[in-house]
Amino acid sequence: MKAILALEDGKVFCGQSFGANGERYGEVVFNTSMAGYQEILTDPSYKGQIVTMTYPLIGNYGVNREDAESRKPFLEGFLVKECSKIASNWRSSQSLPDYLKENKILAVQGIDTRALTTHIRKAGAMKAALSTIDLDPRSLVRKAKHSSGLAGIDLVKQVTVDKKYFWPGARQTAHKVVVLDCGLKYNILRQLAEYNCRVIVLPAHASFEEILSLKPDGLLLPNGPGDPAAVGYVVKTTRKLIGKLPIFGICLGHQMLGQALGGKTYKLKFGHHGANHPVKDLRTGKVSITVQNHGFCVDIDSLDQSKIEITHINLNDQTLEGLRHKELPVFSVQFHPEASAGPHDAQYLFGDFITLMKKYAKTY
Repeated sequence: MKAILALEDGKVFCGQSFGANGERYGEVVFNTSMAGYQEILTDPSYKGQIVTMTYPLIGNYGVNREDAESRKPFLEGFLVKECSKIASNWRSSQSLPDYLKENKILAVQGIDTRALTTHIRKAGAMKAALSTIDLDPRSLVRKAKHSSGLAGIDLVKQVTVDKKYFWPGARQTAHKVVVLDCGLKYNILRQLAEYNCRVIVLPAHASFEEILSLKPDGLLLPNGPGDPAAVGYVVKTTRKLIGKLPIFGICLGHQMLGQALGGKTYKLKFGHHGANHPVKDLRTGKVSITVQNHGFCVDIDSLDQSKIEITHINLNDQTLEGLRHKELPVFSVQFHPEASAGPHDAQYLFGDFITLMKKYAKTY
């Protein structure tokens, strides 16, 4: 079935549907990962976005339930150059097209993904409409222009859980960690369990009092979708918790923590999305290859650097990738140390979080 992608600036791309049918709106971004498409599809951080894969052949190893990063895909659409006709892997339980249809995700192949990616790099990420129903380019361009976009929209409330739950897996309980579900990836919880943490997941709107009533050894603020400036309720809660217990922020969690520490965020031109972004740890000089998925960033100049230390920098564009408080047990990174399917260069940060909880266990 024919499908059309129309950008708000009037650019139109045509292809063939290989997922669900219908019409969706979102911000078009590109991801430079060569593998890990299932982890990308199930990352709730992509809520509100249409994802373009720059690697030309996607779907060759199928889909399995074990590698899912959330309860379902949340992205608005999926664009590839070619979807493999064969799914060949011993762990595969379903083909990619069947998985997308089952989860009602629009997907299009035959798109000139190189041209689309080049256009986004030059013009920036922009609003778009993706449809198998309305095939009138002018009509779709109008719809794209009038769609909501990401700025100022609270997408966290659309992906968070409704109630508290416990994550299984810890062989013995060393530390109790509360994780606010702002659109978290399951591998964050898996990594904490590997370190023998008892993990309690709370909805993003959980209150200061509810969190402290659980008497956790630490708080983890995870990834999530959209504009960090639109989730002021999480920022407010985080600000009250600073100094009460060790805090570790990842991706959106880093952005919210940056705001809670007095900083400001801004929108990047086309964001960072992929599994091959070099980040330098300024404390050690070591460079890690990292997984990234964000369209917003904490402004370095907005932070009080007499109290906040800049710990990590993106080597592609020199944007902020990590910070820590100089006196309080608080730190965060913009990238994903839990990285599934990889790379795993930054997993040491979970060990740093454990060390921090051990150090302050009797203090807080």
